[in-house]
Amino acid sequence: MPIVADVDTRQLTRHIRSKGAMRGAVAAGEEPSDAVRAALAASPSMDGLDLASDATIGAEYVEGPADARRHIVAYDYGMKRNILRLFVRNGCRVTVVPAATSAARIRELAPDGLFLSNGPGDPAAVEYAIATLRELADGSLPIFGICLGHQLLGLALGGDTVKLPYGHRGGNHPVRDLATGQVLITSQNHGFAVRGDTGGVPGATALEVTHLNLNDHTVEGVRHREYPIFAVQYHPEASPGPHDAQGHFEQFLQALDTQ
Repeated sequence: MPIVADVDTRQLTRHIRSKGAMRGAVAAGEEPSDAVRAALAASPSMDGLDLASDATIGAEYVEGPADARRHIVAYDYGMKRNILRLFVRNGCRVTVVPAATSAARIRELAPDGLFLSNGPGDPAAVEYAIATLRELADGSLPIFGICLGHQLLGLALGGDTVKLPYGHRGGNHPVRDLATGQVLITSQNHGFAVRGDTGGVPGATALEVTHLNLNDHTVEGVRHREYPIFAVQYHPEASPGPHDAQGHFEQFLQALDTQ
């Protein structure tokens, strides 16, 4: 197990804050060897990196009772287990599908709604998912996205994503609900964001911004102006918490019942 000693972590934090997130390596010794430098240089940059294809599942599966009142299809881009627990606890059967599942297969499964999960990597590199979601976001299905799912939805509807100088990590990020003014304390773990502000998402005129990060004013939530489609950048399913945003699951389930 690597052990690091005599490192001024405050200086390291200040360096990352001024220079931005970067690749790194932990190795034995006081100075990096040529081999360590070469290994670091060979490590992939997060820009342009599709990690959803590595984090996803190999085959679809079902969670929840067969006679559940609601049926949800969930794209697994690296999905957290607690998401399934919350859906099943709220009377849903969930069919979990791999990241590259086609729109035709989603329609064949005949769900009441579609969920887009969290996951790692550069959202713009997950081109197959963006094309599929563009086809599915036609108003025929309620759609709810979280984290990577939020970013993919933004891209599918014409927006853009940017790599943050340093990502949002931790369980204490303040996010304002622009409709109510309520501030949610949220759990976050991401390095990219949908480009936009309170005026909207450039290129995605169908989307309006619903939530804003109060630390750096990045977009934290969007919704479709006409269809029951919405997404948030943070993790409302976070366990053990905070749980301020768990109401988004109820919002999605209500959308299923009104279709």
